[in-house]
Amino acid sequence: MEEWIFRVTAVALPAIIAITLHEAAHGFVAWRLGDDTAYRLGRVTFNPLRHIDPFGTVLLPALMYFTTGFVFGWAKPVPVNFGRLDHPRRDMVWVALAGPGTNFLLAVVSAVLWGLVDPQNGIVEAWLRAASEVSILVNVILMVFNLIPLPPLDGGRVAVGVLPYALAFPLARLERFGMLILLGAFFLLPMLGREFGYDLNVMTWVLGPPVDAVIEFIQILTGNG
Repeated sequence: MEEWIFRVTAVALPAIIAITLHEAAHGFVAWRLGDDTAYRLGRVTFNPLRHIDPFGTVLLPALMYFTTGFVFGWAKPVPVNFGRLDHPRRDMVWVALAGPGTNFLLAVVSAVLWGLVDPQNGIVEAWLRAASEVSILVNVILMVFNLIPLPPLDGGRVAVGVLPYALAFPLARLERFGMLILLGAFFLLPMLGREFGYDLNVMTWVLGPPVDAVIEFIQILTGNG
């Protein structure tokens, strides 16, 4: 029982922190750049209860980590009225980058913590070592996944903000289908591939190399390589 609590908390807590601060960062930057929608709704806060989705933030990431080794989840989306931003097209990029940027910083802090604790010094430091490892993985995956240039992901909003209008408008119109495209590519295709004997694990192809590269960079940056 104690081992189960150790493992679940070492996975669930870093996931909750990563997703919560990702969403809060979006709301905070939007607020500072002119749109107080999230602030008025109480979403610019470190209180995870204002952000978590019980299934998407806690249960699904934990289940996927223990069954597949991959972590995927979501929180309640932070509402942003891009039309109220001081400079809508430019500021949309900063609001979008706030979430992945926060995840990168959390991954760096977790890597520093990983290097400071010794799991041989007792259960507390052993838990901190395990949780920091999960935190690095969760935050880097969230960062890389959200930077995929497809709306409504953060990377899609960045692309819409920086591309020429001729390319930005067609990409923005994909937003209503974005999640369906992602679910099809990341879940439906691998299922079909297994049925027909092909490796169609798009998630591994798209996320694997950049996730590995970012983790290696963080290890070098923090002296834990």
